[in-house]
Amino acid sequence: MYAPDRAQDLRWMRHAIDLAALCPPATGAFSVGAVIVGEDGTELASGYSRATGPREHAEEVTLAQLPPGDPRLAGATIYSTLEPCSQRSASRTPCAQRILEVGIPRVVIAWREPSLFVDDCVGYEQLVEAGVTVVELHELSAAAKSVNAHLGKLA
Repeated sequence: MYAPDRAQDLRWMRHAIDLAALCPPATGAFSVGAVIVGEDGTELASGYSRATGPREHAEEVTLAQLPPGDPRLAGATIYSTLEPCSQRSASRTPCAQRILEVGIPRVVIAWREPSLFVDDCVGYEQLVEAGVTVVELHELSAAAKSVNAHLGKLA
């Protein structure tokens, strides 16, 4: 498994934050960026919310760039500027579940999802319970929140 140091985690998260800034703002959704980094430390895929459609999440867009069953995901890390969602409408798979389905063993986030649209996001907990290593980079939470200024004051 890819075992980056803190500096590498911060670098990749800054890249994800830059991607989130490309996201078309929406009054009912967060602007999120995501990057998947392979075991060898190279970028496998990246994306941001609503890059390919109005309802798509960053993790969803990013994972869609890789072939189903891509063996590189077994040693990868996904960097997401916001905690992967734990619930969506009936026709959409939550991002935490998508991550578990493809077998990514490590997730790095900048901040936990506040109860703005979902009362109790438990993506972090679902991932940890399934044995995924989850790292939160508190020092970049303000930067990740700043690309969501269109939503008003965020805790």
